Parts: sequence; structure tokens; C-alpha cells
Amino acid sequence: MATLNQWVAGARPRTLPAAVAPVAVGTGAAYVMEKANTGYALLALLVSLLLQVGVNYANDYSDGIRGTDATRVGPVRLVGQGLATPSNVKLAAFIAFFWAGFCGLALITLSGVWWMLIAGAASIWAAWKYTGGDKPYGYLGLGEVFVFVFFGLVATLGTTYTQAKTLNLASVLGAIGVGVLAVAILLVNNLRDIPGDTVAGKRTLAVRIGDRATRIMFVSMYAIAALAVAGIAVQHPIAAVGLVGLLPAVLPIRTVMSGAKGRDLIPALAGAGLTSLTYGLALGVGLYLVYATR
Repeated sequence: MATLNQWVAGARPRTLPAAVAPVAVGTGAAYVMEKANTGYALLALLVSLLLQVGVNYANDYSDGIRGTDATRVGPVRLVGQGLATPSNVKLAAFIAFFWAGFCGLALITLSGVWWMLIAGAASIWAAWKYTGGDKPYGYLGLGEVFVFVFFGLVATLGTTYTQAKTLNLASVLGAIGVGVLAVAILLVNNLRDIPGDTVAGKRTLAVRIGDRATRIMFVSMYAIAALAVAGIAVQHPIAAVGLVGLLPAVLPIRTVMSGAKGRDLIPALAGAGLTSLTYGLALGVGLYLVYATR
């Protein structure tokens, strides 16, 4: 039976910053329009965090029963390492999805944005289908596309819209920046797993385009994130503070471009997660300052 620490590790806390960033940026964009609602922001944060935990347990379950985790390095694999039964890990995923749905329904009810039910249901479906079901899109090289859409565009723009009932340039460009940094986390994770995924038949984007192209794409995500901030700063110069949030990217970029493989990429994964968090917080603060300095 898995210990509490192993269950926590199985939730893959290093990926959780990807859930914080969109809420910080989306709320900052709402502040620019003077329509921010901290209560709605907290509910959006709970939804985002619970979805991330749910998708992590779902991945552990689905990859574990397929045998994909058998040769992997990195975080604890509850099913793959025989630490917990598949049924218990699947239950943990569904519990996280249930509470994500509950918090999401509360947010939608309070905000009155009922069409967000569609986005919420699609988010839960996408979280499960990444590695779950008969034809998981994570095995087809589409993981990065869905991560960009749901942990970037949907999460950020949904946060802004439930608060402001409209969108602005800051929310759209911020969503792009947040999305590409979420993609960077997945890229370095899949770069590390290329050998095992190749053997297991998991055709991630990293497996499809190869080692070198994956490393180049990883670095390009940070360039796009910087350009997103620059685009916002054209309209709101003080928002350039968001660029400070990219400083932690130096370590993961250097590690990835050095040719590190396997376990040596674990610090890069941690650094990518940290950068996602600092970027989201810094840009969120920058957007708040647009509001506060008027």
C-alpha cells in the first residue's frame, strides 16, 4: 500500500505551477479592466489545481496498466512501481475530477457564465483522454496541442471571462504565454522519456520529431512567452515586469541545450515548472500594477 508521501509524489507537485499561472494572469487581465473578483479567482485556482492533480493520477493509472511506465525514470509511478492498485489510482483521479467539476459548477453558477459548462466538461474529458481510453491523444503526439489549449487558452481566458464577462489583449496574449510554458513542461518531460516511450509505442511529439528538434522547440517556447509579454507591454508598459518571471528559465534551457538525458533532465523539469509559476505571478503582478497605478 502506498504511503501518504508516495500519493503526494504521485500527484506530481512539480507540474502544479502550470495550474497556478493561468489563474494569476487571467485575474491580472481582469484587474486591467477593473473587474477582478478574488473569490472567483480562488474558485478558478481550485478547479485548475484539481484538474492537474486528476490528470496526473489518470496518467499514472493509464500508463501503468499499459506498461508504459516500466522503463521510465523520474517521479514516483504508483501503478507502474506496484505501490498502489490501478483501481485506487483511477479512483483518486476521478475524485480529483469530481471536485474540479464541483468547484467549476460553483464558479459558473456564481458568475452566471453558463456556456462555460461546455469548456469545463471538455477540460475534464481532455484530462482523462490524454492517456486514458482506447485512443489516448497523448500517444498520438497531440499532448502539447491539448495542453496549450486547456492549460493555456481555456484556463486563462476562462478565468478572465468569469470575472469580467469580456476579454482584452492582455488576456489573449497572456494566455498564449502561459500556454507555451505549460507546453515546455510537457516537452522536457517527454524528452526525458523518449527511450521508454519509444519501446512502449507511445508516440509523443518528442518521439515523433526526435531529440534535437524537441530541444529546439523547448527553447522556442520561452521566446514566445517573452514576445507575449512584449506585446502586452506595447499597450501597458509596466506589464513588462512579467519578463522577470522568465529568469528561472536559464537553468532548464542550459540543461536541455547541454544534451542532458534521462535523470539528468529532472532538474530541467523542475526548472520549467518553476518558470511557469514565476512567469504567471510576475505577469499577473504587472497587470495588477496597470490597474493600481492609474
